[in-house]
Amino acid sequence: MAAPPKKILLQLDTDADPSTFDGVVAVDAGVDQLFRHGGVTAKTVTPLVHGAMFTRGGDDLRGTAIFVGGGDVATAEQVFTAVTGCFFGPVRVSVMLDANGCNTTAAAAVLSAAKQLDLDGKTVGVLGGTGPVGRRVAEMSALRGASVLLASRDFSRAEQSVAAVRQRLGESPVTMAVEPIAVDGPAGLTEMLRRCDVVISCGAAGVELIDADSLASAPDSLRVAIDLNAVPPAGIAGIGVTDKAVQRGSRIDYGAIGVGGLKMKIHRQALKELFDSNDRLLDAAEILEIGQAIVSG
Repeated sequence: MAAPPKKILLQLDTDADPSTFDGVVAVDAGVDQLFRHGGVTAKTVTPLVHGAMFTRGGDDLRGTAIFVGGGDVATAEQVFTAVTGCFFGPVRVSVMLDANGCNTTAAAAVLSAAKQLDLDGKTVGVLGGTGPVGRRVAEMSALRGASVLLASRDFSRAEQSVAAVRQRLGESPVTMAVEPIAVDGPAGLTEMLRRCDVVISCGAAGVELIDADSLASAPDSLRVAIDLNAVPPAGIAGIGVTDKAVQRGSRIDYGAIGVGGLKMKIHRQALKELFDSNDRLLDAAEILEIGQAIVSG
């Protein structure tokens, strides 16, 4: 019996210098050869994809896969679309999108919340919802049956982000459950927390979005609070970066590192599954499913 093909991963990064983080995770996931390309755009990606598609045939195609990353999620999404547009018939390879860790981080946050309560029919508030991770958290929470309050200081930006979520998922009862809201002061924050069963802070590093007084005055109906900011000050005051299912009154708290262990497991497993076949396309919904299997297993 012929030996299986070596696992080759093309890391296509929209940044000039490909992410070292993503490269290390790929090696830890068992990739045999890692080819890293920086400064990739939708206009320049085609010859790279053709090199992956036309060098192997038949079942050996599953030994090659593509990872699309970079700091600019919107540009990476365009690259992901361009990559898949190169395929035809069975001539294709598996592809994963996780620019800026948007999919794996969001999946870990949503599944951490789901460990504590069934999200179906609950309300999830997403602070910093206009950012790449915030949008994915909103999307994945909606896929789990939650109503979502996607928050921004600027209501028009929240509306634009909700429109982007609906464009990705299509108009459906799921996406109609994602609501834009403005949280531009203490009163707006208090009202949001009053409505939420879960709040997930996805704001920029080092920016406090929930102060200690607002969190302390939140009703007991707020059951889970998750802060994805690992840089001081915390995005949610009083939550430690290493908190993992820490009980505080009626609420359970997670910090960025507390969620990070699950994020890393999801990232590695998703990379491994790229090589199960040559036709996997791993974006938000698919990576959430992989995370769910890890949590359930």
